[in-house]
Amino acid sequence: MRILTWLFRGFIFFTLFAFALNNQQEIVVNWFFGAHWRAPLVIVVLVAFAAGIALGVLAMVPRWWRHRRQTQRQVRTPPPPTPAVPESATTSPAELAFDHPPREGL
Repeated sequence: MRILTWLFRGFIFFTLFAFALNNQQEIVVNWFFGAHWRAPLVIVVLVAFAAGIALGVLAMVPRWWRHRRQTQRQVRTPPPPTPAVPESATTSPAELAFDHPPREGL
């Protein structure tokens, strides 16, 4: 299984490496007010991908904090005590199933 994992990782690496080699031409990214940025296409794609990941993580941070606070509150507050049940009130499943003696024959 480890060999398959490493083969898959190698395939992904070489695919991305070939993509980078095939997209080395320089492009111009036009911003607002006449500003522009010249860079190889693969760099622009990498920056756009990283920016998307960063925005996704930043969008998830408030939810992660909320879940963390809820978990910390649950850890701090002890569970409510369970009421004590007298032993005579508990019945075993065997007692419930056989509340009368079984019949012998028909």
